[in-house]
Amino acid sequence: MPERRVTRLVVPPFRLVVYHLAQDDRKKNTARKLARFEMAELVERLERVPRGAILLDPFAEKALSREDEKAARERGVVALDCSWRLAEQVFPATRERTVSRALPFLLAANPVNYGKPMTLSTAEALAASCAILGESAQAEALMGKFIWGPVFLTLNANPLRDYAAAKTSGEVVAAMREYLEEDEPDAPGTGKDE
Repeated sequence: MPERRVTRLVVPPFRLVVYHLAQDDRKKNTARKLARFEMAELVERLERVPRGAILLDPFAEKALSREDEKAARERGVVALDCSWRLAEQVFPATRERTVSRALPFLLAANPVNYGKPMTLSTAEALAASCAILGESAQAEALMGKFIWGPVFLTLNANPLRDYAAAKTSGEVVAAMREYLEEDEPDAPGTGKDE
């Protein structure tokens, strides 16, 4: 009797949803690429954004941390894919359906904003959220779809590791402050080496 092979369907640990407003270059859009590989779901109407999901919101008062893992597993993680010029107008309506969390300090590796702090592509933001929430394999899979993607994980390896180890938003912010202090030049009156 021939041996039967059992195929297992691998389900990503976090549902990744992108509220996509089609305001940028389609060829450079990282969210569209992830959707083509069925690694993220594009929604174009606010009503399709899952209620109670974690919204990656640069204007949020609280940082993403392991405290948010349960909500992310149950409801998903949402990224807003729109022009930065319109972000302040679009986020308020999205916040009414979601729980807003800011990503901590990270450097972009995408070709448009390489090395710039906090100017991540949608794919980088989603990968960072997966890494911080403890799903580094999902983060690696997302970044593996881009030539420059693994560089993002390497460039931010230490902060992502420290943010993932932090249990609370406060601990993430404390870890972030250490990285921000490392990047500041010594200036008179700052108390450094005085």
